[in-house]
Amino acid sequence: MDSLGSISVFVQVAEVRSFTQAARLLGVSSSAIGKSIARTETRLGVRLFHRSTRSITLTSDGARFLERCRKILAEVEAAEFEMCNAASAPHGKLRISLPQVCGLVMPVLTEFMTLYPQIELDIDLSDRMVDVVEEGFDAVVRTGKPKDSRLMARPLGGFRMALVGTPAYFNAQGVPQTPSDLAHHACLRHTFHATGKLEPWPLRGDNGDPEPLLPTRMVSTSIEAVSYVALQGLGIACLPDFMVHEHVRQGRLQRVLDDFLEHTGTFWILWPSSRHAAAKLRVFIDHLCARLFPANDGQ
Repeated sequence: MDSLGSISVFVQVAEVRSFTQAARLLGVSSSAIGKSIARTETRLGVRLFHRSTRSITLTSDGARFLERCRKILAEVEAAEFEMCNAASAPHGKLRISLPQVCGLVMPVLTEFMTLYPQIELDIDLSDRMVDVVEEGFDAVVRTGKPKDSRLMARPLGGFRMALVGTPAYFNAQGVPQTPSDLAHHACLRHTFHATGKLEPWPLRGDNGDPEPLLPTRMVSTSIEAVSYVALQGLGIACLPDFMVHEHVRQGRLQRVLDDFLEHTGTFWILWPSSRHAAAKLRVFIDHLCARLFPANDGQ
């Protein structure tokens, strides 16, 4: 393989930490990958990977080389992109992963499909932590500060959590005044699909009070199912404010204990840093930043 090809092989192996996985993604044999890495190491006179029977990791020289190689590939892809027909509309397939909050993301996605009819969306709706690079996603949207150095990131907007129930429910059961009052209410809980653990309610007690008892009436891995049950007047749910805002404005839901809630979060869009952002990806990122939380201007 030529030098540029060898660089591409090295970057792919460094990102997935596997000769076998890199071979699958590049459509060649594992032995071809191993030989390419060996030739590169011989040419450079340094060892790029620590190898064991179970894993491979970058050496310090390999880490420095990876940073330079990513920049080289990004420049090559940018040059190739500029040589293409810049006047043509963005097109192609985008594989994206989004959280299971259809009411938030689907109106934005359908608007995007109308604006860019030549872009095909392959949508994975999941709350699991996907491996963007290894699983071949072009972009993902997730909450929490990004920690993967292989990814670029851009904030889409923030949200707060809210405790809500219907006015009819509170008329019948009373309005909780402190977190401890929740012990006398039906609590509708969200569980994490990957672990089965209940999502905690971010309640701040007074004077070191213990975590309040939350009698569970219903649990679900779907936060939209929890929202639906709350709207039927069957209990109190802890939901993102973007999910309940319109229901609260129209009087279908009522917020309680706002002064005791302390959780905020941010949605981020993430994409592989080793690849030049093609037109289809650039317009997708710009669209989500402009439309998902328009009041926040993506901040």
